[in-house]
Amino acid sequence: MSEYNKLEQMACVSSKYLLDAKTVAVGTGIPLLAANLAQKTHAPNLIIIFEAGGISPIVPKLPISVGDSRTTHKCLIAAGLTESMETMARGIVDYAFLGAAQIDMYGNINSTQIGLDHDHPQVRFPGSGGANDFGSLCWETLLIMRPHDAKKFVPKVDFITTPGYLTGPGAREAAGLPPNTGPTHVITDLGVLGFDAETKWMKIEKTHPGISIAQIQENTGFELLIPDDICETEEPTPEELQLLREVIDPERRIIGR
Repeated sequence: MSEYNKLEQMACVSSKYLLDAKTVAVGTGIPLLAANLAQKTHAPNLIIIFEAGGISPIVPKLPISVGDSRTTHKCLIAAGLTESMETMARGIVDYAFLGAAQIDMYGNINSTQIGLDHDHPQVRFPGSGGANDFGSLCWETLLIMRPHDAKKFVPKVDFITTPGYLTGPGAREAAGLPPNTGPTHVITDLGVLGFDAETKWMKIEKTHPGISIAQIQENTGFELLIPDDICETEEPTPEELQLLREVIDPERRIIGR
């Protein structure tokens, strides 16, 4: 079995949730790795949308930001921020793919600040950018969280940058968000989490090889639901690792060395 690191594992696992002939709004980092890997394996017709306006580009090299000129390379539409957000508001973007600093049991995420004082936070992050639009308007939201620990998985986020299920069943709809939308999967360096269909509470779906259910719970700041049908994620294949290392991220800017 080929050796791989956690970032490569997360990219490979994430890519499998992106299906062919779907649309995905991504930022940079692991979400972009996963989208590119999906295009080069099982989802050749996946359409990538960048926040700054590049719609369905053929990305020659990993961009350093969503405004990098490479995000419009050979794209179908070189638009702008407004067009990207309007595309989501029209209901034609299947997946949003985001990362965050904190997440709670209902999938609300914080990429704005650490600390409750908005004027004087302990740490200020670059969010939200388009993260609120992404998670509010796309049909599904996929989330990348690392490292998986109790500082990131918290009972209450310091700031809701992007709504998950807010306070539980029906809360998104009551807030005026489109029905049948919301977070579906959280991919971490320990496994994959999902959300219970009725309660909207976070649950364990899969563990990575060598990781136990107990490890995931110990590193989470709230109680997780534990179904009976938890399975392991697949390990990256030699083909996937070759694509990541030699084609998608040959400079190892994201996956590391």
